[in-house]
Amino acid sequence: MNDKPQPVSLTIMGKEYKIACAVDGQNDLIQSAQQLDRQMRQMRDSGKVAGADRIAVMAALNLAHELQLMKSQNATLNQSLSECLAKMTHKIENVLENQ
Repeated sequence: MNDKPQPVSLTIMGKEYKIACAVDGQNDLIQSAQQLDRQMRQMRDSGKVAGADRIAVMAALNLAHELQLMKSQNATLNQSLSECLAKMTHKIENVLENQ
């Protein structure tokens, strides 16, 4: 497999960017750029944020906040799963010991 980064052309807010990316990561990069473009356009169109730099920073903050929420939810789910698996393991060990 070719792991050498290949250029990917992305368009964000009407500007084209060429980014080198491994072939197996290109779809994720394109989807990320599309998500960023959508969010930046929504902010621009709302009229609440002016200037490309401010729009980019606000979009980045929104996406970083969303990522942080997802990480927190993931940690909570992992903790719940670990507790559930520990309980199941304990029950299975009890059943096996009492046979």
